[in-house]
Amino acid sequence: MKRIQSMIPVFLITACMITYSTSCTTGRKEADLILTDGVVYTVDPQFTTAEAIAVKDRRIIDTGTTEEITKRYSAPRVVDLQGAFVYPGWIDAHCHFFGYGMNLNSADLVGTRSVEEIITILQTHHGKQGGAWITGRGWDQNDWEVMEFPDRTMLDEHFPDIPVLLRRIDGHAAWVNTKALELAGVTPETKVDGGSVLLKDGLPSGILIDNAIDLVDRQVPPPSREEIVQALHQAETNCFRVGLTSVNDAGLPASTIRLIDSLYRAGDLKIRINAWLSATAENFTEYVEKGPRQNDYLTVNTLKLFADGALGSRGARMIEPYTDDPGNSGLFVTPGEVLENQCRKAYEHGFIVATHCIGDAANRRMLQIYGRILGGDNDRRWRIEHAQVIHPDDFELFGRYRITPSVQPTHATSDMYWAEQRLGPERMEGAYAYRRLLDENGWLADGSDFPVEDINPLYGFYAATVRKDHAGVPGGGFMPEQALTREEALRAMTIWAARAAFEEHLKGSIEKGKLADLVITDKDLMTAPDEELFRIPVKATYSGGELVYEAGE
Repeated sequence: MKRIQSMIPVFLITACMITYSTSCTTGRKEADLILTDGVVYTVDPQFTTAEAIAVKDRRIIDTGTTEEITKRYSAPRVVDLQGAFVYPGWIDAHCHFFGYGMNLNSADLVGTRSVEEIITILQTHHGKQGGAWITGRGWDQNDWEVMEFPDRTMLDEHFPDIPVLLRRIDGHAAWVNTKALELAGVTPETKVDGGSVLLKDGLPSGILIDNAIDLVDRQVPPPSREEIVQALHQAETNCFRVGLTSVNDAGLPASTIRLIDSLYRAGDLKIRINAWLSATAENFTEYVEKGPRQNDYLTVNTLKLFADGALGSRGARMIEPYTDDPGNSGLFVTPGEVLENQCRKAYEHGFIVATHCIGDAANRRMLQIYGRILGGDNDRRWRIEHAQVIHPDDFELFGRYRITPSVQPTHATSDMYWAEQRLGPERMEGAYAYRRLLDENGWLADGSDFPVEDINPLYGFYAATVRKDHAGVPGGGFMPEQALTREEALRAMTIWAARAAFEEHLKGSIEKGKLADLVITDKDLMTAPDEELFRIPVKATYSGGELVYEAGE
């Protein structure tokens, strides 16, 4: 009998070891969060689905069926998804997060249909906000009955003593009044490299194109630190509401990056940001020459350059003149030799280069510069931002030099009403050609360019796959042969967007070891009717396993 009693503790110890040295009563590993009974699109290489996810220390530790995960793990928080659909946190591959936040305090002119409507909005806005300047953004003359640039006349009539600066929807043109021109010292003789001061009757008309905007913009008083932080928090809240957990902010000064970094260090910002560097001397010294940096929240590994302007303001550089403006071929906003020198510095220090290219001439110039530096097959992941109009002879350069097309599908459905009038039918064959770009490179990244377009990534998902506006126009889709599949569109806003920034080891798919950034919806993006895609609301958003947005809360 004594011998049998002495064996009992040994038996119990052995049983505990068999159950992974955890509690002898449960035998389960500890997690912080378990999500069960959902449809989980992992967006792994096989595009597999799961039912449940286990999260610990901000990272995914396992996926599987509900039965598998609940048998393996216990957690203080267990969420029954009740059949809801889960995706990797959505990533905007090209936007202006900081600018969007700052614009929230300016007059919103998106969707306006006339100068008179804008004047009314400005009067209401200034009556509430006050201030020494009136600023706004979002007007688009292509939405008006008369599709022509306005002039300063109406602004002068209603705001003779207050300077006014109103950026066009694309940010590449601005409409200002006489007071603003006077403060900036703009005269009929003013010349700007990479920009234009438009004249009317021999005087500045009030329209500034591309680099000429800076003449007035630098006169606007800078916001306080408190105002900037408040704007960033509101922008973050808005992003989480639509399922964005990461953004690529396309061009920032060193001072803004330092501020963002300080907020992360203080635990005061949660959205993940890839902060692209504007091509300033300070950024080259402080960041480029020290090499890329990356942590869970902030990545600095990309240099943002500009080759040309925008199509809507006829600043995009074309090989041949615009069809609707035969004397104008657009602008190269940065000299070619400067761009090539900046690219070589970026290459030397291991940075990605992301260059804004809209017109076919701008795309050709940058593809050739990239080609001279990259030399052939490589994994540098240099990018063409927008890749909006490509000459047929130049598509193959994307594949030859492994250049990432970074596209914004809502640009196609925003521009489709007037693009052919501007470009002509022949050039349209190489415009908004996302299918062809994907086929050349094998993958692409998808963003919105917000605030140029709406912040909601499902608008881009809908535009990429359906190629219609929200009214279902045109019936057969705009250039439908260039549409992406739903799987491709989801990859483009998750794993491919992460890959474009060398972040695929951190995020972009629901796989073990990656950050638990998750988006939940009640409807399935893969099967919902076309007309419902852009209306699907986000039910919840998680950042690193933390619930940062829940509908109704």
